[in-house]
Amino acid sequence: QVQLVESGGGLVQAGGSLRLSCAASGRTFTIIAVGWFRQAPGKEREFLTAFRWTSGNTYYADSVKGRFTISRDNAKNTVDLQMNSLEPEDTAVYYCAAAINPSNWYGPSGYNYWGQGTQVTVSS
Repeated sequence: QVQLVESGGGLVQAGGSLRLSCAASGRTFTIIAVGWFRQAPGKEREFLTAFRWTSGNTYYADSVKGRFTISRDNAKNTVDLQMNSLEPEDTAVYYCAAAINPSNWYGPSGYNYWGQGTQVTVSS
């Protein structure tokens, strides 16, 4: 049993920055990896980035590489997503997700637990 709650979404102007947080509670010691996804209206849920606890490796989609950074704060039990150089096409609902035994590290099907999502809107 793992609970995830996202926060930090909002409205930002193009070129600006935003930091999202994912608070984890429950049996967090069972988590193998945490990922961030987003979903825009009419589109499939898109993989953005993931962090694997056992190796410390991070993975980024090409669309956000160099702009977004995933990090983990052990003291606060949060996983954060720092987003820089935001563009209107980044507008979407953003989700964090936790994997216990993922079948696919880079797709929604590989994750067992999901937050409720937080809206990010980037204006031009």
